[in-house]
Amino acid sequence: MGDGDVVAALAGSFLGGLPDELIGRLLATGDRVDYPAGSTLYRERSSPRAVLVVRGLLRVYMSSPEGRQVTVRYARARDVLGIAVLVAGPADVGVQTLADCTLFRIDAGLLTTAARNDSRVGWALAQELSRRLYENLQQTAVNAFGTVRQRVAAHLLDLASTQQSPRGELVARVSQQELADAVGSVREVVARVLRDFRLAQLVATSADSVHILDATGLHDQTWNPDDE
Repeated sequence: MGDGDVVAALAGSFLGGLPDELIGRLLATGDRVDYPAGSTLYRERSSPRAVLVVRGLLRVYMSSPEGRQVTVRYARARDVLGIAVLVAGPADVGVQTLADCTLFRIDAGLLTTAARNDSRVGWALAQELSRRLYENLQQTAVNAFGTVRQRVAAHLLDLASTQQSPRGELVARVSQQELADAVGSVREVVARVLRDFRLAQLVATSADSVHILDATGLHDQTWNPDDE
């Protein structure tokens, strides 16, 4: 993967709307890094940082004192992680890679200084934060009112994420009946959804587990599924 992929990802993100001079400086001062699936990139209350996703799928989550986790965001190619912590400081979230990822680490000091000194940059960051808020609201609506297909895809990703193996494999250890109970449906409907996912080569199933083959493709089902 050459530098052109970083440039293309940046151009397709909200960073592509920043002044050309600043974009050039961000490209010159940042660096790219590869992470295997299953890596933890950010832990609760860590120092603020920002990254551009060049490829892959990441999960942002919060943990309870008892160790339970809830996903608050997924990030994929051309998404930028960390803008909120640059503005407000460390957050009580973790970030985990669900697939092999290539990231471009952004010079946080350069971006925040530019935002303070240039209203165009400050406004671009404000717009990005607004988009993230609306995405979170949409995800909340999907969790509450989404189709069975959406809820099954989201629950499989959440469940497999908390059980991800050191080798990065994503396997949700759950039966069809348990999955149906979790998403508020019946086993027959969930079985049909899983069959569709298998045919699309998104998952492989056994009696008591679902192996996620394409995490990014399964995530697509949480946003743009066929009507159930």
